[in-house]
Amino acid sequence: MSIRLPRGTQDILPGDIEKWQLIEKKAREICEKFQYHEIRTPIFEQTDLFLRSVGDTTDIVQKEMYTFDDRGGRSLTLRPEGTASTVRSFVEHKMFGYANQPVKLYYMGPMFRYERPQAGRYRQFVQFGVEAIGSDDPAIDAEVIALAMSLYKEMGLKKLKLVVNSLGDKDSRQAHREALINHFQPRIGEFCSDCQNRLEKNPMRILDCKQDRDHELMKFAPSIIDYLNEESKVYFNKVQQYLTSLGIEFEVDSNLVRGLDYYNHTAFEIMSDAEGFGAITTLCGGGRYNGLTEEIGGPEAPGIGFALSIERFIAALDAEKVELPLNNGIDCYIVSLGEDAKDYTVGLLNKLRQAGFSAERDYLDRKIKAQFKAADRLQAKFVAILGDDELKANKINLKSMDSGEQKEMELASFIEEFTALYRN
Repeated sequence: MSIRLPRGTQDILPGDIEKWQLIEKKAREICEKFQYHEIRTPIFEQTDLFLRSVGDTTDIVQKEMYTFDDRGGRSLTLRPEGTASTVRSFVEHKMFGYANQPVKLYYMGPMFRYERPQAGRYRQFVQFGVEAIGSDDPAIDAEVIALAMSLYKEMGLKKLKLVVNSLGDKDSRQAHREALINHFQPRIGEFCSDCQNRLEKNPMRILDCKQDRDHELMKFAPSIIDYLNEESKVYFNKVQQYLTSLGIEFEVDSNLVRGLDYYNHTAFEIMSDAEGFGAITTLCGGGRYNGLTEEIGGPEAPGIGFALSIERFIAALDAEKVELPLNNGIDCYIVSLGEDAKDYTVGLLNKLRQAGFSAERDYLDRKIKAQFKAADRLQAKFVAILGDDELKANKINLKSMDSGEQKEMELASFIEEFTALYRN
């Protein structure tokens, strides 16, 4: 019987994993510049956390969560997104009491959603996200967006589009909610069962429906922009002002609705305009979530964040044919001839590695020609050649694979001589 990986998952193999590692490294470097610090939360949480924060009318909660009872009868769920867990940790560990506010955090790790696998979308996927909790300054909204844009641009992406919207404060959303109910109520029977259930609970979620997005009522649905009170308008204008001052181009899209219930005020998405990227163009999404900390038992602490898929990030890089500066090749490959020389290279290889070099040797008793081919496949910069005769004479030959030049060195001082040659 053949056992294969589960549907909607993937093995990331050598040759591909280097792209992931480069993105992860760049993300950590940028977070350090912006003073965001890493947090690691459990892969599973109490189910109630996601019911209360993500929202029971969302597709994630209704259709996509991996939920199970443990042996103690407790309902647990594999995390479908990272914000809820991060905010739960913020509240539980009383980070609202930290001297430095807002608390600026980032996370990177696997998330789980049961949905139909398609290009760039998996049931287990990896997200990088940031959260800034403890400030309602619109400048932090602009900073969060700037961080995401910096990561994409520094990795080489050029065909990007930033779309922003305001979902307003509580009063604005209530007024918009009533307008939506009045708009959809007379013909709600023409919509899917999910939308019918959302009408009273969260009518804004109807605007995010994929099944009914072409219905004529969608085209003329009340816009949240028209229901923003003065405070919400001022806030949104400030966000736009700060983005402009940062030199970040954007478009305002009044139809942009984030898929999670906890969003308010600023909402945004970053999309790829690259040809051939696919029908689903969103790379990154985020927004403000004032009130989420109170929802899960903490004090008032307004927050904003975003999350992006590493899988879709790589797909965008491929679509734009970005050549990544991957660290290919090793520093030195040791070729041996004869049993005594072969035995000696075990210790020599270790000394090279301890000196800080990436190095390899043959483990298959191959002929010298095959060993050189192995060095080529590993893109070795140098090949050190040691035979039994050289060993007896305390000598070793070093060949540059770039120039073809070969130099004889004293075996006893080889590490020092190689280090000096390599560094120069």
